[in-house]
Amino acid sequence: MKVLFIYPNSESQVGFNYGVACLSAELKNSGHQVAFWQLCEDIEPLPDEAKVADILQKEQPDVIGFSVVTNQWQLSARIAAWCRKHSSAILICGGVHATLLGEDVLKSGLFDYIMVGESEGAFLDFVDRLEKGLDVHSVSNLGYIENDKVTINPVRKLPELSQLPRKDYDIFDFQRIIDAKHGWVGLMASRGCPFNCTYCFNHTMVKKYRNDLQCSFKGLNYIRHHSIEQMLNEIRFLEQTYQNITMYIFDDDLFTYDQSYVVEFCKEFKKVSKMPFVVNGHIGFWDDIRAAALADAGCKIVKFGVESGSPKIRKQVMNRHMTNQQIEEAIAITHRHGMHSSCFLMIGLPDENREDVMQTIQLMADSKPGRYRWTFFYPFPGTESYNLADKGSYINRQKFESLVNFTDESCLEFGEEHNLFLKKIGKIFPWFVNANSDLEVAPFYRQQVEELLALDEQQWQHEAEGLREKDKIFSERFVAEGKSHYAIKYNRFMGVISDYFVNE
Repeated sequence: MKVLFIYPNSESQVGFNYGVACLSAELKNSGHQVAFWQLCEDIEPLPDEAKVADILQKEQPDVIGFSVVTNQWQLSARIAAWCRKHSSAILICGGVHATLLGEDVLKSGLFDYIMVGESEGAFLDFVDRLEKGLDVHSVSNLGYIENDKVTINPVRKLPELSQLPRKDYDIFDFQRIIDAKHGWVGLMASRGCPFNCTYCFNHTMVKKYRNDLQCSFKGLNYIRHHSIEQMLNEIRFLEQTYQNITMYIFDDDLFTYDQSYVVEFCKEFKKVSKMPFVVNGHIGFWDDIRAAALADAGCKIVKFGVESGSPKIRKQVMNRHMTNQQIEEAIAITHRHGMHSSCFLMIGLPDENREDVMQTIQLMADSKPGRYRWTFFYPFPGTESYNLADKGSYINRQKFESLVNFTDESCLEFGEEHNLFLKKIGKIFPWFVNANSDLEVAPFYRQQVEELLALDEQQWQHEAEGLREKDKIFSERFVAEGKSHYAIKYNRFMGVISDYFVNE
Protein backbone atom coordinates (compact mmCIF):
# COMPACT_ATOMS: atom_id res chain seq x y z
CA MET A 1 0.00 0.00 0.00
CA LYS A 2 1.01 3.63 -0.30
CA VAL A 3 0.95 5.89 2.74
CA LEU A 4 1.16 9.68 2.46
CA PHE A 5 2.21 11.33 5.72
CA ILE A 6 1.17 14.97 6.17
CA TYR A 7 2.96 17.01 8.83
CA PRO A 8 1.42 20.44 9.55
CA ASN A 9 4.22 22.63 10.91
CA SER A 10 2.92 26.14 10.24
CA GLU A 11 4.31 29.33 11.82
CA SER A 12 6.81 27.23 13.75
CA GLN A 13 10.49 26.51 13.46
CA VAL A 14 11.10 23.97 10.74
CA GLY A 15 10.62 20.62 12.44
CA PHE A 16 11.90 17.12 11.78
CA ASN A 17 9.26 14.51 12.56
CA TYR A 18 11.07 11.69 14.37
CA GLY A 19 7.93 9.59 14.75
CA VAL A 20 7.08 9.64 11.06
CA ALA A 21 10.71 8.87 10.19
CA CYS A 22 10.52 5.70 12.32
CA LEU A 23 7.09 4.67 11.03
CA SER A 24 8.23 5.14 7.45
CA ALA A 25 11.28 2.94 7.99
CA GLU A 26 9.05 0.15 9.32
CA LEU A 27 6.60 0.51 6.45
CA LYS A 28 9.30 0.44 3.78
CA ASN A 29 10.99 -2.57 5.37
CA SER A 30 7.66 -4.39 4.97
CA GLY A 31 7.29 -3.46 1.31
CA HIS A 32 4.96 -0.47 1.52
CA GLN A 33 5.43 2.83 -0.30
CA VAL A 34 5.72 6.10 1.61
CA ALA A 35 5.48 9.79 0.71
CA PHE A 36 5.79 12.80 2.99
CA TRP A 37 4.48 16.38 2.84
CA GLN A 38 5.53 19.01 5.37
CA LEU A 39 3.37 22.13 5.62
CA CYS A 40 5.72 24.89 6.70
CA GLU A 41 6.15 28.38 5.27
CA ASP A 42 9.94 28.16 5.60
CA ILE A 43 9.88 25.29 3.10
CA GLU A 44 7.07 26.36 0.74
CA PRO A 45 3.85 28.42 0.93
CA LEU A 46 0.93 26.75 2.67
CA PRO A 47 -1.29 24.99 0.13
CA ASP A 48 -4.72 25.95 -1.12
CA GLU A 49 -7.32 23.36 -2.07
CA ALA A 50 -6.06 23.11 -5.64
CA LYS A 51 -2.53 22.31 -4.41
CA VAL A 52 -3.87 19.60 -2.11
CA ALA A 53 -5.83 18.10 -5.01
CA ASP A 54 -2.69 18.14 -7.19
CA ILE A 55 -0.59 16.39 -4.54
CA LEU A 56 -3.22 13.70 -4.03
CA GLN A 57 -3.54 13.17 -7.78
CA LYS A 58 0.23 12.80 -8.03
CA GLU A 59 0.74 10.52 -5.02
CA GLN A 60 -2.43 8.39 -5.24
CA PRO A 61 -2.19 7.26 -1.59
CA ASP A 62 -4.21 4.44 -0.07
CA VAL A 63 -3.76 5.87 3.44
CA ILE A 64 -3.20 9.50 4.46
CA GLY A 65 -1.66 9.84 7.92
CA PHE A 66 -1.54 13.17 9.76
CA SER A 67 0.90 13.87 12.60
CA VAL A 68 -0.66 16.72 14.61
CA VAL A 69 0.06 18.83 17.68
CA THR A 70 -2.82 20.82 19.14
CA ASN A 71 -1.88 24.27 17.86
CA GLN A 72 -1.78 22.83 14.31
CA TRP A 73 -5.29 21.37 14.54
CA GLN A 74 -7.08 24.15 12.64
CA LEU A 75 -4.73 23.82 9.67
CA SER A 76 -4.87 20.03 9.89
CA ALA A 77 -8.67 20.06 9.86
CA ARG A 78 -8.75 22.27 6.77
CA ILE A 79 -6.29 20.07 4.88
CA ALA A 80 -8.08 16.88 5.98
CA ALA A 81 -11.40 18.23 4.69
CA TRP A 82 -9.81 18.83 1.28
CA CYS A 83 -8.28 15.34 1.37
CA ARG A 84 -11.75 13.92 2.01
CA LYS A 85 -13.05 15.83 -1.01
CA HIS A 86 -10.30 14.87 -3.44
CA SER A 87 -9.29 11.35 -2.37
CA SER A 88 -10.88 8.07 -1.38
CA ALA A 89 -7.88 7.23 0.81
CA ILE A 90 -8.34 6.25 4.45
CA LEU A 91 -7.53 9.17 6.77
CA ILE A 92 -5.85 8.56 10.12
CA CYS A 93 -4.61 11.09 12.66
CA GLY A 94 -1.72 10.55 15.07
CA GLY A 95 0.54 12.69 17.18
CA VAL A 96 0.06 14.46 20.49
CA HIS A 97 -3.32 15.93 19.56
CA ALA A 98 -4.83 12.54 18.73
CA THR A 99 -3.39 11.07 21.92
CA LEU A 100 -4.78 13.82 24.16
CA LEU A 101 -8.06 14.54 22.34
CA GLY A 102 -8.71 11.38 20.38
CA GLU A 103 -12.46 11.35 20.91
CA ASP A 104 -12.79 14.93 19.63
CA VAL A 105 -10.71 14.12 16.55
CA LEU A 106 -12.93 11.16 15.70
CA LYS A 107 -16.14 13.10 16.30
CA SER A 108 -14.96 15.81 13.89
CA GLY A 109 -15.79 13.37 11.10
CA LEU A 110 -12.58 14.27 9.28
CA PHE A 111 -10.70 11.07 10.08
CA ASP A 112 -11.61 7.41 9.82
CA TYR A 113 -9.18 6.41 12.57
CA ILE A 114 -6.75 7.78 15.11
CA MET A 115 -3.51 6.28 16.40
CA VAL A 116 -2.53 7.14 19.98
CA GLY A 117 0.80 6.98 21.79
CA GLU A 118 4.01 5.72 20.25
CA SER A 119 2.79 3.79 17.22
CA GLU A 120 5.76 1.83 15.94
CA GLY A 121 4.54 -1.68 15.28
CA ALA A 122 0.90 -0.73 15.71
CA PHE A 123 0.68 1.46 12.61
CA LEU A 124 2.53 -1.15 10.53
CA ASP A 125 0.05 -3.76 11.79
CA PHE A 126 -2.82 -1.46 10.74
CA VAL A 127 -1.48 -0.94 7.20
CA ASP A 128 -0.62 -4.64 6.78
CA ARG A 129 -4.16 -5.62 7.71
CA LEU A 130 -5.66 -3.07 5.36
CA GLU A 131 -3.57 -4.42 2.49
CA LYS A 132 -4.69 -7.98 3.21
CA GLY A 133 -8.34 -6.96 3.54
CA LEU A 134 -8.45 -8.00 7.18
CA ASP A 135 -10.42 -6.34 9.97
CA VAL A 136 -8.36 -3.63 11.68
CA HIS A 137 -10.53 -2.94 14.73
CA SER A 138 -8.43 -5.04 17.10
CA VAL A 139 -5.17 -3.22 16.30
CA SER A 140 -3.58 -1.79 19.44
CA ASN A 141 -3.32 2.01 19.80
CA LEU A 142 -6.16 2.42 17.27
CA GLY A 143 -9.27 4.54 17.77
CA TYR A 144 -12.44 4.57 15.67
CA ILE A 145 -16.18 5.16 15.72
CA GLU A 146 -18.55 2.26 15.09
CA ASN A 147 -22.32 2.46 15.47
CA ASP A 148 -21.91 5.97 16.91
CA LYS A 149 -19.68 4.62 19.67
CA VAL A 150 -16.09 5.81 20.13
CA THR A 151 -13.58 3.06 20.83
CA ILE A 152 -9.92 3.67 21.63
CA ASN A 153 -8.05 0.39 21.95
CA PRO A 154 -5.43 -0.26 24.64
CA VAL A 155 -1.86 0.59 23.67
CA ARG A 156 0.82 -2.01 23.16
CA LYS A 157 4.13 -1.94 25.05
CA LEU A 158 6.37 0.98 24.29
CA PRO A 159 8.81 0.23 21.48
CA GLU A 160 12.32 -0.74 22.43
CA LEU A 161 14.36 1.92 20.66
CA SER A 162 17.42 -0.24 20.17
CA GLN A 163 15.27 -2.59 18.06
CA LEU A 164 13.94 0.06 15.68
CA PRO A 165 15.30 0.43 12.15
CA ARG A 166 17.26 3.58 11.33
CA LYS A 167 15.02 6.58 10.74
CA ASP A 168 14.00 7.05 7.14
CA TYR A 169 15.49 10.32 5.91
CA ASP A 170 14.75 9.62 2.25
CA ILE A 171 11.10 10.71 2.47
CA PHE A 172 12.11 14.19 3.59
CA ASP A 173 13.61 16.91 1.45
CA PHE A 174 16.24 16.74 4.14
CA GLN A 175 18.90 18.87 2.50
CA ARG A 176 16.31 21.62 2.17
CA ILE A 177 15.45 21.25 5.86
CA ILE A 178 19.14 21.46 6.78
CA ASP A 179 19.54 24.63 4.75
CA ALA A 180 16.32 26.17 6.14
CA LYS A 181 17.66 25.53 9.66
CA HIS A 182 21.06 27.03 8.80
CA GLY A 183 22.83 23.71 9.15
CA TRP A 184 21.28 22.63 12.47
CA VAL A 185 20.28 18.95 12.37
CA GLY A 186 18.08 17.29 14.97
CA LEU A 187 18.91 13.97 16.62
CA MET A 188 17.11 12.02 19.31
CA ALA A 189 18.94 9.50 21.47
CA SER A 190 16.14 8.77 23.93
CA ARG A 191 12.43 9.05 24.61
CA GLY A 192 10.59 9.74 27.83
CA CYS A 193 10.94 11.92 30.90
CA PRO A 194 10.70 11.00 34.61
CA PHE A 195 8.84 14.18 35.61
CA ASN A 196 5.17 15.11 35.78
CA CYS A 197 5.17 18.77 34.79
CA THR A 198 1.56 19.91 34.58
CA TYR A 199 1.94 21.63 31.19
CA CYS A 200 3.52 18.65 29.40
CA PHE A 201 1.71 15.75 27.74
CA ASN A 202 4.16 13.23 29.25
CA HIS A 203 2.11 12.69 32.40
CA THR A 204 -1.00 11.99 30.29
CA MET A 205 0.94 9.51 28.15
CA VAL A 206 2.27 7.73 31.23
CA LYS A 207 -1.22 7.50 32.73
CA LYS A 208 -2.63 6.01 29.51
CA TYR A 209 0.13 3.42 29.22
CA ARG A 210 0.07 2.47 32.89
CA ASN A 211 -3.70 2.02 32.86
CA ASP A 212 -3.74 -0.01 29.65
CA LEU A 213 -0.73 -2.16 30.51
CA GLN A 214 -1.49 -2.38 34.24
CA CYS A 215 2.06 -1.69 35.30
CA SER A 216 4.12 0.62 37.50
CA PHE A 217 6.12 3.53 36.11
CA LYS A 218 9.27 1.43 36.49
CA GLY A 219 7.63 -1.47 34.70
CA LEU A 220 6.59 0.81 31.87
CA ASN A 221 10.24 1.48 30.93
CA TYR A 222 9.18 4.92 29.78
CA ILE A 223 12.71 6.34 29.55
CA ARG A 224 14.47 4.44 26.78
CA HIS A 225 17.65 5.01 24.79
CA HIS A 226 18.83 4.18 21.32
CA SER A 227 22.04 2.24 21.59
CA ILE A 228 25.16 4.35 21.27
CA GLU A 229 26.15 2.37 18.19
CA GLN A 230 22.79 3.21 16.60
CA MET A 231 23.40 6.89 17.20
CA LEU A 232 26.94 6.77 15.85
CA ASN A 233 25.76 4.97 12.71
CA GLU A 234 23.07 7.59 12.19
CA ILE A 235 25.63 10.38 12.54
CA ARG A 236 27.95 8.66 10.09
CA PHE A 237 25.07 8.33 7.64
CA LEU A 238 24.11 11.99 7.93
CA GLU A 239 27.65 13.28 7.40
CA GLN A 240 28.21 10.97 4.42
CA THR A 241 24.86 11.80 2.79
CA TYR A 242 24.16 15.50 3.39
CA GLN A 243 26.03 18.79 3.11
CA ASN A 244 26.22 22.00 5.13
CA ILE A 245 25.65 20.42 8.56
CA THR A 246 27.03 22.84 11.15
CA MET A 247 25.46 21.73 14.45
CA TYR A 248 23.60 18.76 15.91
CA ILE A 249 20.76 19.45 18.32
CA PHE A 250 19.66 16.56 20.51
CA ASP A 251 15.90 16.89 20.96
CA ASP A 252 15.62 14.34 23.77
CA ASP A 253 13.37 15.59 26.58
CA LEU A 254 16.27 14.99 28.95
CA PHE A 255 19.59 14.08 27.36
CA THR A 256 21.50 14.36 30.64
CA TYR A 257 19.27 11.92 32.58
CA ASP A 258 21.63 8.93 32.57
CA GLN A 259 25.13 9.99 33.60
CA SER A 260 26.79 6.79 32.41
CA TYR A 261 25.11 7.02 28.98
CA VAL A 262 26.20 10.65 28.63
CA VAL A 263 29.81 9.86 29.49
CA GLU A 264 30.02 6.81 27.21
CA PHE A 265 28.27 8.57 24.32
CA CYS A 266 30.62 11.54 24.51
CA LYS A 267 33.63 9.24 24.55
CA GLU A 268 32.48 7.46 21.38
CA PHE A 269 31.07 10.53 19.60
CA LYS A 270 34.53 12.11 19.42
CA LYS A 271 35.72 9.12 17.39
CA VAL A 272 33.22 9.62 14.56
CA SER A 273 32.44 13.34 14.39
CA LYS A 274 33.97 16.75 15.01
CA MET A 275 30.61 18.49 14.76
CA PRO A 276 29.50 20.70 17.67
CA PHE A 277 26.18 19.88 19.31
CA VAL A 278 23.45 21.05 21.68
CA VAL A 279 21.59 19.07 24.36
CA ASN A 280 18.63 19.42 26.70
CA GLY A 281 19.71 19.19 30.33
CA HIS A 282 17.87 19.28 33.63
CA ILE A 283 18.73 21.16 36.77
CA GLY A 284 18.41 17.97 38.82
CA PHE A 285 20.49 15.84 36.44
CA TRP A 286 23.49 18.06 35.95
CA ASP A 287 26.93 18.02 37.49
CA ASP A 288 30.61 18.51 36.70
CA ILE A 289 30.97 14.93 35.45
CA ARG A 290 28.29 15.31 32.79
CA ALA A 291 29.44 18.84 31.95
CA ALA A 292 33.08 17.83 31.53
CA ALA A 293 32.19 14.90 29.25
CA LEU A 294 29.93 17.01 27.06
CA ALA A 295 32.35 19.90 26.80
CA ASP A 296 35.19 17.54 25.86
CA ALA A 297 33.05 16.01 23.08
CA GLY A 298 32.24 19.38 21.54
CA CYS A 299 28.93 20.32 23.16
CA LYS A 300 28.41 24.07 22.78
CA ILE A 301 24.99 24.75 24.33
CA VAL A 302 23.12 23.12 27.22
CA LYS A 303 19.44 24.01 27.46
CA PHE A 304 17.47 23.96 30.73
CA GLY A 305 13.74 24.07 31.30
CA VAL A 306 13.58 26.79 33.94
CA GLU A 307 10.12 28.05 32.91
CA SER A 308 9.56 30.39 35.86
CA GLY A 309 11.68 32.24 38.39
CA SER A 310 8.82 32.16 40.88
CA PRO A 311 9.12 29.26 43.37
CA LYS A 312 5.37 29.55 43.96
CA ILE A 313 4.49 29.12 40.28
CA ARG A 314 6.98 26.31 39.75
CA LYS A 315 5.62 24.35 42.70
CA GLN A 316 1.89 25.10 42.68
CA VAL A 317 1.20 25.53 38.96
CA MET A 318 3.95 23.58 37.17
CA ASN A 319 4.86 20.79 39.58
CA ARG A 320 8.53 21.59 39.05
CA HIS A 321 10.58 21.12 42.20
CA MET A 322 13.85 23.02 42.08
CA THR A 323 15.21 26.13 43.74
CA ASN A 324 16.52 29.33 42.21
CA GLN A 325 19.85 28.54 43.83
CA GLN A 326 19.97 25.18 42.03
CA ILE A 327 19.13 26.89 38.74
CA GLU A 328 21.90 29.43 39.19
CA GLU A 329 24.39 26.69 40.10
CA ALA A 330 23.47 24.63 37.00
CA ILE A 331 24.09 27.65 34.80
CA ALA A 332 27.38 28.31 36.60
CA ILE A 333 28.52 24.69 36.06
CA THR A 334 27.79 25.04 32.35
CA HIS A 335 29.84 28.20 32.10
CA ARG A 336 32.71 26.75 34.16
CA HIS A 337 33.15 24.10 31.50
CA GLY A 338 33.17 26.63 28.68
CA MET A 339 29.69 25.91 27.34
CA HIS A 340 26.86 28.29 26.56
CA SER A 341 23.70 27.96 28.68
CA SER A 342 20.14 28.42 27.49
CA CYS A 343 16.90 28.66 29.50
CA PHE A 344 13.33 27.99 28.43
CA LEU A 345 10.89 30.41 30.05
CA MET A 346 7.12 30.89 30.16
CA ILE A 347 5.00 33.88 31.06
CA GLY A 348 1.24 34.23 31.39
CA LEU A 349 0.58 31.15 33.54
CA PRO A 350 -2.57 30.49 35.59
CA ASP A 351 -2.41 32.27 38.97
CA GLU A 352 0.76 34.14 37.93
CA ASN A 353 0.87 37.78 38.98
CA ARG A 354 3.18 40.69 38.20
CA GLU A 355 5.57 39.80 41.01
CA ASP A 356 5.91 36.24 39.71
CA VAL A 357 6.80 37.50 36.23
CA MET A 358 9.35 39.90 37.67
CA GLN A 359 10.92 37.02 39.62
CA THR A 360 11.48 35.22 36.32
CA ILE A 361 13.12 38.33 34.90
CA GLN A 362 15.24 38.80 38.02
CA LEU A 363 16.43 35.18 37.93
CA MET A 364 17.71 35.69 34.39
CA ALA A 365 19.35 38.98 35.42
CA ASP A 366 21.08 37.31 38.39
CA SER A 367 22.12 34.01 36.80
CA LYS A 368 23.10 35.49 33.42
CA PRO A 369 22.57 32.47 31.16
CA GLY A 370 24.01 32.68 27.67
CA ARG A 371 20.51 32.94 26.24
CA TYR A 372 16.88 32.46 27.12
CA ARG A 373 13.84 31.68 25.03
CA TRP A 374 10.49 32.90 26.26
CA THR A 375 6.96 31.96 25.20
CA PHE A 376 3.46 32.52 26.46
CA PHE A 377 1.97 29.59 28.36
CA TYR A 378 -0.39 27.48 26.22
CA PRO A 379 -2.86 25.14 27.98
CA PHE A 380 -2.69 21.87 26.05
CA PRO A 381 -5.99 20.01 26.49
CA GLY A 382 -5.59 16.82 28.48
CA THR A 383 -2.87 18.28 30.72
CA GLU A 384 -3.18 19.30 34.35
CA SER A 385 -2.27 22.88 33.54
CA TYR A 386 -5.20 23.03 31.11
CA ASN A 387 -7.48 22.03 33.96
CA LEU A 388 -5.96 24.77 36.14
CA ALA A 389 -6.47 27.38 33.44
CA ASP A 390 -9.99 26.18 32.72
CA LYS A 391 -10.97 26.04 36.40
CA GLY A 392 -9.69 29.58 36.89
CA SER A 393 -11.69 30.78 33.85
CA TYR A 394 -8.52 32.15 32.28
CA ILE A 395 -8.95 30.75 28.75
CA ASN A 396 -10.10 33.02 25.94
CA ARG A 397 -11.79 30.39 23.79
CA GLN A 398 -11.58 32.33 20.55
CA LYS A 399 -7.84 32.89 20.92
CA PHE A 400 -7.29 29.36 22.18
CA GLU A 401 -8.79 27.87 19.04
CA SER A 402 -7.05 30.23 16.61
CA LEU A 403 -3.49 30.47 17.97
CA VAL A 404 -0.85 28.65 15.95
CA ASN A 405 2.16 29.65 18.05
CA PHE A 406 2.93 30.59 21.65
CA THR A 407 5.33 33.44 20.97
CA ASP A 408 3.17 36.35 19.84
CA GLU A 409 0.32 36.46 22.34
CA SER A 410 -1.43 34.63 25.14
CA CYS A 411 -4.77 32.87 24.93
CA LEU A 412 -5.38 33.53 28.64
CA GLU A 413 -7.12 36.56 30.11
CA PHE A 414 -5.90 38.25 33.29
CA GLY A 415 -7.65 41.60 33.09
CA GLU A 416 -6.66 44.64 31.04
CA GLU A 417 -3.77 45.80 33.22
CA HIS A 418 -1.97 42.48 33.49
CA ASN A 419 -2.72 41.57 29.85
CA LEU A 420 -0.97 44.76 28.76
CA PHE A 421 1.95 44.10 31.11
CA LEU A 422 2.41 40.63 29.59
CA LYS A 423 2.30 42.03 26.06
CA LYS A 424 5.16 44.36 26.91
CA ILE A 425 7.25 41.63 28.52
CA GLY A 426 6.54 39.23 25.66
CA LYS A 427 7.57 41.74 23.04
CA ILE A 428 10.87 42.95 24.44
CA PHE A 429 11.87 40.59 27.27
CA PRO A 430 15.63 41.31 27.12
CA TRP A 431 15.13 44.99 27.98
CA PHE A 432 13.56 43.96 31.28
CA VAL A 433 16.42 41.57 32.04
CA ASN A 434 19.03 44.21 31.20
CA ALA A 435 17.19 46.76 33.35
CA ASN A 436 17.19 44.46 36.39
CA SER A 437 20.79 43.28 36.03
CA ASP A 438 24.07 44.61 37.36
CA LEU A 439 25.34 45.12 33.81
CA GLU A 440 26.79 48.50 32.88
CA VAL A 441 23.85 49.08 30.50
CA ALA A 442 21.22 48.62 33.24
CA PRO A 443 20.46 52.33 33.86
CA PHE A 444 19.82 52.91 30.16
CA TYR A 445 17.41 49.97 29.91
CA ARG A 446 15.69 50.91 33.16
CA GLN A 447 14.72 54.19 31.57
CA GLN A 448 13.43 52.41 28.47
CA VAL A 449 11.40 49.97 30.59
CA GLU A 450 9.92 52.72 32.76
CA GLU A 451 8.74 54.51 29.64
CA LEU A 452 7.19 51.33 28.23
CA LEU A 453 5.41 50.48 31.46
CA ALA A 454 3.85 53.95 31.52
CA LEU A 455 2.17 53.46 28.13
CA ASP A 456 -1.57 52.76 27.97
CA GLU A 457 -3.04 50.27 25.50
CA GLN A 458 -3.43 52.73 22.65
CA GLN A 459 0.04 54.17 23.14
CA TRP A 460 1.47 50.66 23.34
CA GLN A 461 -0.11 49.63 20.04
CA HIS A 462 1.55 52.61 18.38
CA GLU A 463 4.95 51.90 19.93
CA ALA A 464 5.13 48.10 19.83
CA GLU A 465 5.93 47.47 16.17
CA GLY A 466 9.14 49.49 16.24
CA LEU A 467 10.63 48.00 19.40
CA ARG A 468 12.60 45.19 17.84
CA GLU A 469 14.22 47.59 15.40
CA LYS A 470 15.10 49.80 18.38
CA ASP A 471 16.55 46.75 20.12
CA LYS A 472 18.81 46.18 17.12
CA ILE A 473 19.95 49.80 17.11
CA PHE A 474 20.62 49.81 20.85
CA SER A 475 22.53 46.53 20.58
CA GLU A 476 24.74 47.79 17.76
CA ARG A 477 25.59 50.82 19.86
CA PHE A 478 26.54 48.77 22.93
CA VAL A 479 28.50 46.26 20.88
CA ALA A 480 30.53 49.14 19.48
CA GLU A 481 31.10 50.40 23.03
CA GLY A 482 32.10 46.93 24.25
CA LYS A 483 29.27 46.76 26.81
CA SER A 484 27.67 43.40 27.61
CA HIS A 485 23.91 43.24 27.16
CA TYR A 486 21.11 40.93 26.07
CA ALA A 487 19.52 41.52 22.67
CA ILE A 488 16.96 39.72 20.53
CA LYS A 489 18.88 37.41 18.21
CA TYR A 490 18.22 34.45 15.88
CA ASN A 491 14.42 34.63 16.33
CA ARG A 492 11.93 37.06 17.81
CA PHE A 493 11.60 35.25 21.13
CA MET A 494 15.22 34.70 22.11
CA GLY A 495 17.51 36.95 24.12
CA VAL A 496 21.25 36.31 23.75
CA ILE A 497 24.16 37.82 25.64
CA SER A 498 26.34 39.99 23.41
CA ASP A 499 29.50 38.27 24.68
CA TYR A 500 28.34 35.24 22.67
CA PHE A 501 27.01 36.69 19.44
CA VAL A 502 29.82 39.18 18.84
CA ASN A 503 32.32 36.29 18.90
CA GLU A 504 30.21 33.80 16.97
